Amino acid sequence: MNLAKRVSALTPSATLAITAKAKELKAAGHDVIGLGAGEPDFNTPEHIIEAAVRSMNEGHTKYTPSGGLAALKESIAEKFKRDQGIEYSQSEIIVCTGAKHALYTLFQVLLDEGDEVIIPTPYWVSYPEQVKLAGGRPVFVEGLEENSFKISPEQLEQALTDKTKAVIINSPSNPTGMMYSEEELKALGDVCLRNDILIVSDEIYEKLIYGGGKHVSIAQLSPELKKQTVIINGVSKSHSMTGWRIGYAAGHETIIKAMTNLASHSTSNPTSVAQYGAIAAYNGSQEPVEEMKKAFEERLNKVYELLLEIPGLTCLKPEGAFYLFPNAKKAAEACGYKTVDEFAEALLEEEKVAIVPGSGFGAPDNIRLSYATSLPLLEEAVKRIHRFVVNRSK
Repeated sequence: MNLAKRVSALTPSATLAITAKAKELKAAGHDVIGLGAGEPDFNTPEHIIEAAVRSMNEGHTKYTPSGGLAALKESIAEKFKRDQGIEYSQSEIIVCTGAKHALYTLFQVLLDEGDEVIIPTPYWVSYPEQVKLAGGRPVFVEGLEENSFKISPEQLEQALTDKTKAVIINSPSNPTGMMYSEEELKALGDVCLRNDILIVSDEIYEKLIYGGGKHVSIAQLSPELKKQTVIINGVSKSHSMTGWRIGYAAGHETIIKAMTNLASHSTSNPTSVAQYGAIAAYNGSQEPVEEMKKAFEERLNKVYELLLEIPGLTCLKPEGAFYLFPNAKKAAEACGYKTVDEFAEALLEEEKVAIVPGSGFGAPDNIRLSYATSLPLLEEAVKRIHRFVVNRSK
């Protein structure tokens, strides 16, 4: 049977592939430390779980509106007002089955065959695939390591063509953890406004920022930029609710209406009880969020210093998210490997440490390590990586 061309062109997820291999080795009895996961290792806060259970007991287990519960949209609107000082009406918000589904639905309603979306590298693995699934063409612009993996307005301007429909900005970034400053966002925004380019602002890691930094949304910088932007966010990372699958988009009413119409024919609606959990996430205590952030920052500060001791590895210290993205090219070469991918594969086989090669993020010289696991495991993992590099380099 011949499959549709749109799926035959897809690239398998690098993160899922390495996680599957790690699980296979673990099932065979090996002591594997997995640093590939993109989810917090904390359980969902108790008050959120209780709210979901209560909603089930009260009979809220039926269909909801395709775009999400009105009460949840109101909670999201209040969150935007509280955190970014921007106002959205309910008609400018859609609740989806995770932030990934929000992005997918957005590209489906936005792109025609051949339309281009500018994607800075390194990028989250699903951006280009979702663009391709919508008939669009991903156009990659390199975020140079010497510029903290961020693109400049000049680079953005040079990448524009008459086919450019949108640009993706992910801050804090997966996989680098880097953030755009207010000045940098404004400069990129000016280019988009001049050329009528939609800004897709992925802000899923906004609550996980370290060193006293503060999240800035490009949509809050001016009324014009708010109109030109679709914000993608959700509760997965901020409230450790990855399995609940609640994300959302906020933007111009015309776009949100189209996304809602499409969602009504694809998922019908996000899970009812998960939506009640998300309401509790935004309306209830934010103390668990702060506690989780504090733990991540402690891990980052400890592991980052240990990582710098590994010969051949260099690493910019991330400002947010929960990933380290070191350059491993010299380490790989010193160990006798032609590519960082080969280095990562051998590390898993020999030392049983699962990391994600940067090639899956458009940065083949790097590796991604998630510190969303316990500090003792992280310290042991870095110890194994250090030993692997030293022994292989002899």
